[in-house]
Amino acid sequence: MLCALAMMNHVALTGGRITVSLTALQMGLSTFKVGTLVAVFAVLPMLFSVKAGRWVDRVGVVRPLAIGTGLVVFGTLLPFILQTQAALLVASCCIGIGFMLHQVATQDLLGHAEPQRRLRNFSFMSLALAASGFSGPLIAGLAIDHLGSRLAFGLLALSPLLSIGGLYLLRGPLRAVNAHLAGARAAERRRVTELLALPPLRRILMVNTILSGAWDTHLFVVPIYGVAIGLSATTIGVILASFAAATFVIRLALPFIQRRVRSWTLVRVAMGTAAVDFLAYPLFSEVAVLIALSFVLGLALGCSQPGMLSLLHQHSPPGRAAEAVGLRMALINGSQVSLPLTFGALGAVIGVAPLFWAYSLALMAGGWVNRNPPTETKPKSS
Repeated sequence: MLCALAMMNHVALTGGRITVSLTALQMGLSTFKVGTLVAVFAVLPMLFSVKAGRWVDRVGVVRPLAIGTGLVVFGTLLPFILQTQAALLVASCCIGIGFMLHQVATQDLLGHAEPQRRLRNFSFMSLALAASGFSGPLIAGLAIDHLGSRLAFGLLALSPLLSIGGLYLLRGPLRAVNAHLAGARAAERRRVTELLALPPLRRILMVNTILSGAWDTHLFVVPIYGVAIGLSATTIGVILASFAAATFVIRLALPFIQRRVRSWTLVRVAMGTAAVDFLAYPLFSEVAVLIALSFVLGLALGCSQPGMLSLLHQHSPPGRAAEAVGLRMALINGSQVSLPLTFGALGAVIGVAPLFWAYSLALMAGGWVNRNPPTETKPKSS
């Protein structure tokens, strides 16, 4: 049920990004202001996710889950009540921080399980987020076209409101888990550099950031490449949708795959496949081929996240798992902010194709550095 609650909040986040940006454009705001509003979704979580993780380690998951969901509700309801620039800014802040807080607490809770169950937990959560990542923008787009932006925000608010209801139903088990894990919480404040000093954890965070960057690079560069070769917006949308569909498909199969294949093996396959995919992308302009490349990339990148999350908890120091999750989210949000800015500037100078090839080299380098990962237990076959 916890995965379903995360999915409901994720619908509000993914749909909220679209609704905030389109509402801002309808209000006549400049593209710079629109970009700033969308960037706030990632910038603030980037700055505060480590502190949020420390707080979760200290107080448990109950309050962070409730406060995070409450912020998402407030962020989606405010533009429903007030259609102003200030309301959109507050909404971006609240939805971004609220979802980050809910995710840190959720991942911390799912990670406090036996290794096999932990991997299954993260597989279910990844599947739920893949579904909400596809449905959130779709719901927002349809609502804006047929109901208007104000009612679109109201519709998106229903999802986190249901999440609050779910948390209320789970209040007893969540408090019990809080009490059970109280002895494992960090009693003193420590530096985040201590986490980065741990070789296995540093390796996991580096690989996770590279793979997340590949995801963001694809979503950012493919539309630019599509426009450059004369594709319509609908065709570009179909190409990107094939990527989202692939992440959902592979996560349906992950529970079966993970029983037989080690997490680090999946990561190496994902990095190698993504590197080849990025090399091939700018060599083709046929729509069918681009859809196929996008689908293969979605399969590769979609299969690695649950294993990475499981390994992150496995190698986190006792009482600091949520802080490690917060550090991971800070790095991911940092790439979501920096990569579009960097590639946007470089693309204007060197063109689109070198952007694909540059990230292919980054994936190859990451795969080479991690050619001898830490030893892990082989999953049991069923």
